[in-house]
Amino acid sequence: MKKREGFKGQRTVIIPGKIVEEMKGYLSGSMLFITDIGFYPEAKHHFRKRINGCNQYILIYCVDGEGWISVEDKKYKVGKNMYFIIPEGVSHSYGSDDSDPWTIYWVHFSGDFAKHFYDISGKTGTISPSSVSRIEDRIQLFEEMMVNLEMGYSRENIEYANVCLLHFLSSFKYISQFRQVRRVKEEDMIERSILFMKANLMERLTLEDVAKEMKLSVSYFSLLFRQKTGYSPMEYFIHLRIQKACQLLDSTSLRVGEVSQKVGYDDQYYFSRIFKKVMGISPAGYKKLPKG
Repeated sequence: MKKREGFKGQRTVIIPGKIVEEMKGYLSGSMLFITDIGFYPEAKHHFRKRINGCNQYILIYCVDGEGWISVEDKKYKVGKNMYFIIPEGVSHSYGSDDSDPWTIYWVHFSGDFAKHFYDISGKTGTISPSSVSRIEDRIQLFEEMMVNLEMGYSRENIEYANVCLLHFLSSFKYISQFRQVRRVKEEDMIERSILFMKANLMERLTLEDVAKEMKLSVSYFSLLFRQKTGYSPMEYFIHLRIQKACQLLDSTSLRVGEVSQKVGYDDQYYFSRIFKKVMGISPAGYKKLPKG
C-alpha cells in the first residue's frame, strides 16, 4: 500500500496558484515563499514519487520514526531528528518506514532566496538533541507558519508566514547560531544560581531550593550545572562555603567555631571534616599556613 496523504491527525495547507502569483508581486514576495506546508504524524505507507522533480525545494523534517528519501537514484535513510532538503527540478521519491513510520513536518518553498539553502540540500542533516538544541522553538516557528496560513490567505498572513519561513530554514543552516540564544541564557542562569548560593552561604540550602529559585526541575538544573562547572550544585555550594571560610580564616581573628557558624555549619567538628576533605588540611592548620 502507498499513500500520498490521508493520515490521521495530518494538517496541510496548499496555497492556490493564483495567490502564489499575486504574492510574487509583493515587495518581498519573490524572495522566499511557501507554496505548500504540512504535518504528517505516524504516516504509515506514505510514499511520493516525482520523476521530473518539483518546481520548489522541499524540506522534510523528521521528528519521530523513520523513512527514506531517494534523489537521482541515491537513497538516504532519514530518522528521528533528521532533515533533508530536496532541490528543485531533480527526480526524487520518498516514503515512510513500514514498521516505524515517520512523523514529519514538511514545506515546499521557492523564490530567489531559496538557492541560499542549496548548500544544505541533497543530503541528510541531524539536529542533535541537547539542552541548547531549541527543537521546541523550531517546531513553534513551523506552527506559526501553519496557523497563520490556516487562517486564510490575507497578505498579512502570507507575509508573516514567509518571514517565519526564513527564520525556520535558517535554524537548519545556522544551527550553532540558532542555539546561541539558549546557550547564553543557560550560562546566565548558572551564573545566577552561583550568586544565589553565595548570598545564602549561612542558609541550609538544598538542591530543591536552588532549582526552584531558577524555575527549573531538579534533574534538568543539575544536568546543566554539571555541564557548565563539572560539579554537582551541592558540591559547588560546599566549595563556595569553604572558600568563604578560608577568606575569614585569612583576614579575621575569628576562631574556627565562629567561622563555622559564618558559613552555615552549626557543628564545628562536621565543618572541620568537610574543610579538610576539600582543602586537605584542618581549619586550624590552614590558619597557621604562611600566605602571600
